[in-house]
Amino acid sequence: MSFAELNHLSDYDNVLVVDANGITIFYDLADLHILKHLGLKPEEFLRKSVTSFYKNLSIEDSTLMTVLRTGKPLWNAKQELTSNNGFTYTSRSSTFPIHNGTSIVGAIEFSKHYYQKEDIQLLDQFASHKMYRKNNTIYTIDNLISQSSVMEEIKNKVRKVSITDSTILINGQTGTGKEIIAQSIHNLSSRYTQPFISINCGEIPPTFIEHILFGTETDPLTSTPDILGILEQANGGTIFLDEISALDIKLQAKLLKVIEDKLIRRVGGKQDIHLNIRVIAATNENPEKLMREKLLREDLYYRLSVFQLDLPPLSDRKEDITALIHYFIEFYNRHMQIKIEKLDDQVLLAFQQYNWPGNVRELKNAIETAYNNASSKEIHLYDIPAKIRNYSSVLEKITISEDNFNLKDKVEEYEKNLIVIELSKTGGKLAETARRLGISKQLLKYKMEKYELR
Repeated sequence: MSFAELNHLSDYDNVLVVDANGITIFYDLADLHILKHLGLKPEEFLRKSVTSFYKNLSIEDSTLMTVLRTGKPLWNAKQELTSNNGFTYTSRSSTFPIHNGTSIVGAIEFSKHYYQKEDIQLLDQFASHKMYRKNNTIYTIDNLISQSSVMEEIKNKVRKVSITDSTILINGQTGTGKEIIAQSIHNLSSRYTQPFISINCGEIPPTFIEHILFGTETDPLTSTPDILGILEQANGGTIFLDEISALDIKLQAKLLKVIEDKLIRRVGGKQDIHLNIRVIAATNENPEKLMREKLLREDLYYRLSVFQLDLPPLSDRKEDITALIHYFIEFYNRHMQIKIEKLDDQVLLAFQQYNWPGNVRELKNAIETAYNNASSKEIHLYDIPAKIRNYSSVLEKITISEDNFNLKDKVEEYEKNLIVIELSKTGGKLAETARRLGISKQLLKYKMEKYELR
């Protein structure tokens, strides 16, 4: 075999070896999903006739069996294959006989599999466009599921801002989709071929964060290699800094200089390094409040918020709930061993009544919980998390009595009901409930004892 022919084989992903009777004796697959679509476990693929895996493959048209029969190699053969469970894909392969003296004792095939565009979703990848995984992303604007006008307006803003290089601040509660927005902007921009690097500033100890961001330059005498920070790793692409207010104020000043000058210096370094990056940052609290509490520098905020996107909580766009439910059911139907076909009407009503403090992420988790509890192809009220079904029950019980109470009694009953509602919305978190009611935590505790809400 010539060097050119050997080089040609490097284009293939999979190797399959059969004996003289066409029985598989060895294989190496780049992607185990191939076996999954054949309906086989890895150990079940061995010691079987190569034609037994497909509906449309016979001894006469099998490339391996043809080579065994003729003793001649086949180069770059293309086949449309349909597995026994109905999955269809295209295979391109080169196949060669294996000789022992003058006898053919087997054959070896090098192949690559191609899937039809409409079948890509069946590859069980979480990304709707898996090619984007090459730049460290899994989301595009297609993953922003919505029917509400407020979210459609946000998607239009995302499309517009993606063509610029302006810094962006995304503000939204936990679970509203800030990471999806950031990745969507990157993948719509001209930087999509370059890396997208994401970091949650609140999850890294303060003593390490500067080294992780800026990297480390070591003394040449120690022979220790330099460590690239994530800002350098994102060079040419986008850096997404979630929970930006978790950074130390002094480090925020250093970051501001990076944004302004596009220069960094590694920890311990003596030379500035030029960067070509786009910065997207995010907060899960009101930036004005963060600045008042001295957790976010004003100058950094104004530089980041050249373009600001404020994401609404799910409770403010409940018309999106039905679309999100269908999206997550389709998602889990592909990724779990259960197929759900519908929701009980009571479930949909409970989802519409619930306030979703955890936003879209909480809705997704609620659907996953239901999948784990479901005993049929329909999700029932008892399949969803208790706090969601109990929340709707609480609302049904909260009504102002029509009895002949005096004004003081009616005011107290109304106050008690408001406290119950807010406690349900926050999942019983006293500090958050007090903030929502506009009272101190100490006063809330007093009123809860008064109304026997403990």
